[in-house]
Amino acid sequence: MSAKQKLTEKRPWLAWVLFLTTVVVVFFLGLLASSIVERRTEAAYVNVPKAEIGKFEPRNEVWGQNYPREFQSYYGTADTSFQSKYNGNTMIDMLEVDPRLVVLWAGYGFSKDYNQGRGHFYSITDIQNTLRTGAPKTPKEGPMPATCMTCKSPDVPRLMNEKGVAAFYTGAWAELGAEVVNPIGCADCHDNETMNLTVTRPALVEAFERMGKDMTKASHQEMRSLVCAQCHVEYYFDKKKVDGAQYLTFPWDNGFSVEAMEEYYDNLEFSDWTHALSKAPMLKAQHPGYEIHSTGIHAQRGVSCADCHMPYKSEGGQKFTDHHMQSPLNNIANSCQVCHREEAGTLMANVYERQDKIIENRDKLEELLVRAHVEAKKAWDLGAEDGQMQDILMGIRHAQWRWDYAAASHGGSFHSPVEVGRVISTGITIAQETRIKLARLLADLGHNQEIPYPDIATKAKAQEFIGLDMEKLNEDKQDFLKTIVPKWMKEAEEREKTYDAVVQLQE
Repeated sequence: MSAKQKLTEKRPWLAWVLFLTTVVVVFFLGLLASSIVERRTEAAYVNVPKAEIGKFEPRNEVWGQNYPREFQSYYGTADTSFQSKYNGNTMIDMLEVDPRLVVLWAGYGFSKDYNQGRGHFYSITDIQNTLRTGAPKTPKEGPMPATCMTCKSPDVPRLMNEKGVAAFYTGAWAELGAEVVNPIGCADCHDNETMNLTVTRPALVEAFERMGKDMTKASHQEMRSLVCAQCHVEYYFDKKKVDGAQYLTFPWDNGFSVEAMEEYYDNLEFSDWTHALSKAPMLKAQHPGYEIHSTGIHAQRGVSCADCHMPYKSEGGQKFTDHHMQSPLNNIANSCQVCHREEAGTLMANVYERQDKIIENRDKLEELLVRAHVEAKKAWDLGAEDGQMQDILMGIRHAQWRWDYAAASHGGSFHSPVEVGRVISTGITIAQETRIKLARLLADLGHNQEIPYPDIATKAKAQEFIGLDMEKLNEDKQDFLKTIVPKWMKEAEEREKTYDAVVQLQE
């Protein structure tokens, strides 16, 4: 008789314990095996194609037939209910919040209209609605070039393929009104056959080539930021590269820093516009989010844009990237707390603390710049000559470039608070030094009194101060939206009926 048999004869209850334990273990092993089989079955059917996606298919709904989870989550970008302490995804009139911006951008389109950006879902609607694109009645009219459409739609790769890149950059914004109608989506970042991440905008590839970098060697994790860097970067329109074109170019030849790009622009003697008050040759920072992120601790740790703004999620046993691109503050559990173990309230407070401190100094720089522009105008009014104003105007240019580089980076005060703080502090120094030069010049011109700060307490007052006829601008825009845009959308609808991209493969 074995030892086990002797043991169970002495303790018969032990046999029942062993038996029940075996039953429980077998039961749970069965559940595990069943779950594995179920998940494998799901995986086998989850990406069975229902539609054939063409190489330049711009319609997100077509892609959504094959990738319903990602498509459904993408439509989360239509939600505009989240507002953080400073931004979020809701519509905010930034000129009303901070009327000083009107003066800083006097003579430039942003002084007419500047709203907090909403989700990618609204990329076409918002560019049609903004006063910055004017109210063109014909395809050749309007203040903006066709290049302004580059980052707004998956129709852009299609058009670049049809027309050629340089030809796409040639002409007026309104010429593409009926062609660019689908909001930012799948074809902007994905290969239609493999679904691999891919760069579809040539400006990024060209910038890498000029820096001696090979885009094709980027890792998957790097691509999770580079597809964002197609658009969330600083750029300008090069009017000299191709005759007649405003060629989209990233000014990275000397580096990503505010000083490196400033040097690049200064060497070209490039300016975005001449300020309406000070006559300074100004630079308008676009949205250097990628550049500033690259200087921060998260980038140094290998964290990509998508890790925080498009974190992974699970649904029905499937893990996929959440395409509801949004502020991590609206999704702390899936973004921040994947790595950080602090409570959500603590993490949010950490973000706001950094933002508060950056914005405190940024606001001071704004005030100094408003004063500098007004004081420079006074100097011109008193008869200042170009030679006397040259260094002063360059000081205004460089100080405001630093302010705008920080302000336009959208999240820069969190992405890289040390770098943004440094940039703003150097801007304050330059602005103060410039105002000292202005004070000396004004004294030489016979003016030794303080120049009053303008009454720009509201957006309306600020726009009146710089001479904008907002009533006329708004009337023209409303007429444009009622008469021109519906024609564009109808023409686009008729064109898309002819597409042969959707071939039903499975009923």
